[in-house]
Amino acid sequence: MNKTESIVGLKDIIDRYDVFILDQWGVMHNGEEGYTAAIKCVETLYKVNKKLIIISNSSKRKHSTAVRLSDFGYRKIYFLEIMTSGEMIWQSLVNLNHDFTKKLQKNCFHIYDKSKEDGKKYLEGLEQFNFVANIEEADFILGCTPQFNTTTIDYIPLLTKAIKNKLPFVCANPDFVSIENDFGKPIICMGTIAELYKNMGGEVFILGKPSCEIYEESTKKISNIDKSKILAVGDSIHHDIVGANNFGIDSLLITSGIHHDCFDQSSPQWQSDRNKLQKFGNEPTFVCSNFNN
Repeated sequence: MNKTESIVGLKDIIDRYDVFILDQWGVMHNGEEGYTAAIKCVETLYKVNKKLIIISNSSKRKHSTAVRLSDFGYRKIYFLEIMTSGEMIWQSLVNLNHDFTKKLQKNCFHIYDKSKEDGKKYLEGLEQFNFVANIEEADFILGCTPQFNTTTIDYIPLLTKAIKNKLPFVCANPDFVSIENDFGKPIICMGTIAELYKNMGGEVFILGKPSCEIYEESTKKISNIDKSKILAVGDSIHHDIVGANNFGIDSLLITSGIHHDCFDQSSPQWQSDRNKLQKFGNEPTFVCSNFNN
């Protein structure tokens, strides 16, 4: 791979690409409000006839994600496609179109944030499963979002019981962490719980980033696809950049997101002593402090 290039804004590379695949958290918004520069950038891309696609590791369905765009200052019509890991998992549970979901039995233990309505809403259409409150009665786990104010270690007793019963783990959000508000305290996502379960010897199923399948699904509306003309933009080396590399497309790492500690935001450089991400061996094509024109 060529040396990662630092850019000031999208204007430096906009003419190289026809399709832009955007992450949400850390790129378009911070969970509470849209980034002004990113909103303007999306508007610019739309006006110059670039194709825009959102790929998010959110456990929400794609419809819920689309509805919320206006809350962050974006118009749904700007985007050719919106796809979430939660949508991919929901579709697989309904259609049983993967070997993993085909073999699932009926009783499901659902991990979700009970302080929000999103978790219960996700189960609409999944009536073929029986959702149980006791892990001992479950045939598999569906992990959407950790309970509010919990840590990874809080799930060890539950996962220990699941390992004992050899329960498959279906993960609707593969992200490890997210950040509420800019530079706020990292909050664990379901991917962290799933990764712990896998390290304990459990069987885990994901369809979000960095799996190629969500990229393939999201680009189906593009005829005669040319991967050399596609740029993925995200703030996670483990999901956005690895996913782009797996799919064979270029990538732009936004350094002000979850990895902000690894970069000088005034002039982010991939090749620097401060950047501890280099050890993972997955380089982005570009780095930029934020998603802007």
